[in-house]
Amino acid sequence: MQWDEVGEKWKQGEAVFFGEFEYRLDEKGRFPLPPRFRPLLKDGLVLTRGIENCITAYPLNEWKKLAQEVTRGSAISRSKQRRLNRALFASAFLIHLDGQGRMTVPPKLKELAGIDEEVIIAGANNYLELWSPEEWQAEQAIAQEQAWQIIESMENE
Repeated sequence: MQWDEVGEKWKQGEAVFFGEFEYRLDEKGRFPLPPRFRPLLKDGLVLTRGIENCITAYPLNEWKKLAQEVTRGSAISRSKQRRLNRALFASAFLIHLDGQGRMTVPPKLKELAGIDEEVIIAGANNYLELWSPEEWQAEQAIAQEQAWQIIESMENE
């Protein structure tokens, strides 16, 4: 995607999240979201358990798209569909930013992700990921190594 395309998507209110940000939680467990992301999250965001020991944060419109995709999942058996629904929706929470652009993560999700005093917010295209600094560092090492392998395999296609 070209930078002008990112800008157009941004103007149209579509989520394009990129970058890495580190914040310290305050005494109430709140932390700010990067200012440039806040307009895209004014309707709220849905937090759910991520795959790799993180929390996945979807803007409400992206969450609705994901829910529709999962609901249409006709290529999988009903038992797999039920399991997928439980995994995604049972651990999901609707969150709204406060007037200062801060959010609070529910304790259950914080515990699952190992987030204590600091959080890493990582842009992941149409959603965000929230990580503990330790888990993020480990994931970055794996991602950097595998990214080049993935890029090389794409070039061979």
